[in-house]
Amino acid sequence: MRPITMAAPGEVALIQRITGKDETKHHLNELGLIEGDSVTVIQNNNGNLILQVKGGRIALDKKMAMRIQY
Repeated sequence: MRPITMAAPGEVALIQRITGKDETKHHLNELGLIEGDSVTVIQNNNGNLILQVKGGRIALDKKMAMRIQY
């Protein structure tokens, strides 16, 4: 597994694991980032990401994105 910050734009990533405290995991789940689901990387700017998630787009800073493993 690798952090999603290593994914290239256009890459589809299957979320395998979300790390961190329960509140962090809960926050990411509320954004639609759920283990077992796929997301598409729209933009990767030095680890700061824009992701396509379930028909919407979300932006994550590098610190938060590092918690998502694919």
